[in-house]
Amino acid sequence: MEKIYKLHLNIFLILLSMLGGFIFSFIGSPISWLLGSLIFAWLLCTIGAKWLKLEEEKRIHPFWRQLGQTILGIELGQNFKVSILDTFEDHFIVIVIALLSTIAISILSGILLWRFSSASMMTCLFGSTPGGISAMPAIADEVGANALVVTFIQTLRILLVVGILPFIVGVLPSHSGKIDHINHQSYSLFSSFWTCVLIIGACGGALIGKKIKMPAPWLIGSMLGVTCIQFIVTLVFKDGVKALWSHNLIILAQILIGSSIGSRVGMKMFKELGQTFFVSLISTSSLVILLSLLSVGISKITHIPLVTCILAFAPGGVAEMTTTAIALHADSTFVLAVQSLRLMTILILLPPLFRFINDRIIINSEHKESMSKT
Repeated sequence: MEKIYKLHLNIFLILLSMLGGFIFSFIGSPISWLLGSLIFAWLLCTIGAKWLKLEEEKRIHPFWRQLGQTILGIELGQNFKVSILDTFEDHFIVIVIALLSTIAISILSGILLWRFSSASMMTCLFGSTPGGISAMPAIADEVGANALVVTFIQTLRILLVVGILPFIVGVLPSHSGKIDHINHQSYSLFSSFWTCVLIIGACGGALIGKKIKMPAPWLIGSMLGVTCIQFIVTLVFKDGVKALWSHNLIILAQILIGSSIGSRVGMKMFKELGQTFFVSLISTSSLVILLSLLSVGISKITHIPLVTCILAFAPGGVAEMTTTAIALHADSTFVLAVQSLRLMTILILLPPLFRFINDRIIINSEHKESMSKT
């Protein structure tokens, strides 16, 4: 009975959040369905929490965010083009240098946050590094950092990027990055069967990705699953096979992801952080501005459209930036590839580095204490 109640409550919250998407779409806002749903979900889960009798554990379940990411993965898998590999090959060195630069700037932002806030260095480093809103707090907790503060800084960064960046890049031309949305609505038995095959392939790819601990498995894994199936089929059928796929599903994905993000932000976060909130706001804003300027330089060197570069190197989440790229008709596959590569690099290299820094800090502090006693 409790599970049924939570299901009904989740659906109710998502439907109410969808009203925000509709309003933002009506006024012509960039990524209206994602941004509107996010803001309405946040309002419902903070201001309207008492009215709706909402508790932390009764807010929108991660399943809905994963469903939204899987829908995006299927869309991206159907639109995947081999030309993206050529782009990586032509500008590999520049892209790698840019990725390393974004990581370095993120670490510098964390150090500045540590210098001017009351949070520990480990907390600030894990909070400022764009390594995933779920992964970084979990890893931070293992090394004794404040997981609550890390979660807040990560969430604040996502909110700033998703809330501000689309308005900036929305006025820029996207050029050849425009995506041709799959929109085959003419009914046929075989196309329906093929749609089911793609869904099964996406779920299989996501489950495999989760098994091998791939970052954002429901997005990246589902896209790789669909891409593999599409590639195999094109070897048999030259023109490929058309699936029943409406652009309205992308709107649904934006609503699910936006409402899920918004429901995770509570007033408790703001109340418990005090000075750290203002310092992290400044450091996060500086991080977004610096990486945007870096993207302008990369665009001029590589001739990749500016909108695509900004979204690819922005310190947002993989799903959020990919969703924004689709909504703004940028090259979403390139954005997904760069964001995923950075995420994997961060998750592989930085936690051991941060642990090493933490161990050195502990050793130095113990050494100073022993020296003061003698």
